[in-house]
Amino acid sequence: MSLEQDIQQTRSFRNERHKAIVNLIYTHNWVVEKLKNVLKEDGITHQQFNILRILRGSNGPISTLQIRERMLDKMSDTSRIVDRLILKGLANKTVSQHDKRLVDVVITEKGLQTLARIDDKQERLDQLMQHITYDEAAEINHLFDKIRGSY
Repeated sequence: MSLEQDIQQTRSFRNERHKAIVNLIYTHNWVVEKLKNVLKEDGITHQQFNILRILRGSNGPISTLQIRERMLDKMSDTSRIVDRLILKGLANKTVSQHDKRLVDVVITEKGLQTLARIDDKQERLDQLMQHITYDEAAEINHLFDKIRGSY
């Protein structure tokens, strides 16, 4: 289906760049919705998933400030999301040894197990891109990088 059909657009877009922006936003929301459905099975949100991946990749304690800098969704309330991960037993936090004003966060064994279960579902997530080739995926990545490079 075309973008126009999906969003029931009856008027033309101003130009192809306008259409590309709308298409990017629409597709982003479509992918996030699919991701949410996969993550719902493990009882976490896509923001929690993002933080768990950051924690796993950090190989040690990391501050909430560092987490916020690495998050895909910069508008997320990092502290609140970390607190929810702690309530679920997926992360722990302690006062930083280096700066008592900061909190260090680490992933727990339960958090690692949750990510391992999600990793096993990776093929389902990859299927979101099944209609494009690897070369096309590489081109999309290049174009997204190019768009962000303009600012």
